[in-house]
Amino acid sequence: MRVLLILALLFAVPATAREPATVRVRLQTSAGAIVVALDARHAPRTVENFLAYVDDERFDGTVFYRAARSKRSPGQGFIQAGIRTDARRILPPFPLETTAVTGIRHTDGAISMARASDPNSAGGNFVLLAGPAPQMDARPGYLGYAAFGHVVSGMAVVRRILALPTGGGMDAFKGQMILQPVRVIAARRLDGVAKPTGRVKPWLIETRAPAKH
Repeated sequence: MRVLLILALLFAVPATAREPATVRVRLQTSAGAIVVALDARHAPRTVENFLAYVDDERFDGTVFYRAARSKRSPGQGFIQAGIRTDARRILPPFPLETTAVTGIRHTDGAISMARASDPNSAGGNFVLLAGPAPQMDARPGYLGYAAFGHVVSGMAVVRRILALPTGGGMDAFKGQMILQPVRVIAARRLDGVAKPTGRVKPWLIETRAPAKH
C-alpha cells in the first residue's frame, strides 16, 4: 500500500508543472509598469507564444512604437509594442486563435496579437486596448485578431502612452508612430515557471570594431 502511495505521488508531480490557467506578466516600461493577465486556458497557443518571448527576454529593450487613437472616441484606441521586424528576436509563427474559438473579446484593456495580412503571421508584436474594439473580433468572413488576456494594473500608463505625440508612418500606420518611443525595460512573468526556449540570442551579441594595431 505504501509503495502504491509513493508511486501515485511521483506520477502527480508533473501535473504541478502545468501552466497556470492565468499567467500574469509585468511589463516594466520607461513610462511605468503594466501588468497583464494572460488566459492560458482559452488561448493556450497564443499565451505559449507570448510567454516564450517573455521567458527568453526577447521583449527586453524593445519599445512601444505605435499609438492609434480613435477619431470618434477621444481617449480610446490602442498602443503597439514588440520586436517590430527584428529578425534576430523572432520566433516561429503559430496558428491564429480567433475570438470565435477562445471567446476572449477585444474589450477595454485587452491584450491582442498584432499580425500582418497572413492570419498566422502573429509573433513578437502585440497591442493593448484603451476602450473596446469589437471590430477586431472574428465575424463571418473575417478572422479578426487573437485577444488572449487583459490589463489588470497600469491602465493609466497605457492611456499615457496612447496620448503621446505621434507622426510619420505609412499606410495603416500613417500618423501613428510615437515620436519618442517608450522603452520596454523588462517583461517578466509573475506566475508559473519560466520556460526559456534555449534558442540563441543574437541581439545580445555585441558588435565590436576590430582593434587597431
